[in-house]
Amino acid sequence: QVQLVESGGGLVQPGGSLSVSCAANRRIIGTVGWYRQAPGKQREVVAVIRRGDITNYTESVKGRFTISRDNAKNTVNLQMNSLKPEDTAVYYCYAYSDITSKEYWGQGTQVTVSS
Repeated sequence: QVQLVESGGGLVQPGGSLSVSCAANRRIIGTVGWYRQAPGKQREVVAVIRRGDITNYTESVKGRFTISRDNAKNTVNLQMNSLKPEDTAVYYCYAYSDITSKEYWGQGTQVTVSS
């Protein structure tokens, strides 16, 4: 069973930077990434890394967020710059295993952008 544990997040002022990290208890062969869910809204994809280190970002974060993975440490990180109040949400780590064909989710970490 894959377990994902997020860390980071917190409160930051608009225009600031923050990073969130996710550690898996085993190597993920497949897609890893981040989703977020704001109050009253559906969960949406933020950024993912597919096999071959192909990255995809939702339009609203392009140029501001950077996703990276460290396969040796089984971690995936999301560096968030130029944060906006609309980035406020619970951020969830996500993994899809090409081996098991299953999805896995972290417990979520709160990111609040406010002055």
